Amino acid sequence: MEHRCTLLVRSYELDTYGHVNNAVYLNYLEYARHQFLNDTGFPYDQFRKEGFGLYVARVDIRYLKPAFLEDELIIVSELTSMGRVKGSVRQTIVRGEESIVEAFVDFATVNGEGRPAPMPEDARRAWSAAGALKQHGS
Repeated sequence: MEHRCTLLVRSYELDTYGHVNNAVYLNYLEYARHQFLNDTGFPYDQFRKEGFGLYVARVDIRYLKPAFLEDELIIVSELTSMGRVKGSVRQTIVRGEESIVEAFVDFATVNGEGRPAPMPEDARRAWSAAGALKQHGS
């Protein structure tokens, strides 16, 4: 399942060259992952209420083309793997028909003490019902 969310580039996200600062793309990707959680029925605040968290373990990002003020960007996110504790998300930021950023994000589920913990079953069920885990098992 591909999840999509849209945003517009704002002036305070630009660097001195007039395009989106490279660090801002990490915020865009985080925003899209949170929207994915919300839209698939198990928002991040639910993780927290149940005593869990999701930690980003690694981000591999390729900047392909710059984005500019008022560009409409679509962030496409797809859960590519989900183990008992760890998972991966492929994310692409698109402007029009062209990809401008590609990223692979590895994450892990942690308990209230920040230690690795199994993914809550309610989250797995919500993601399966939304089609996000279809090809990855639940």
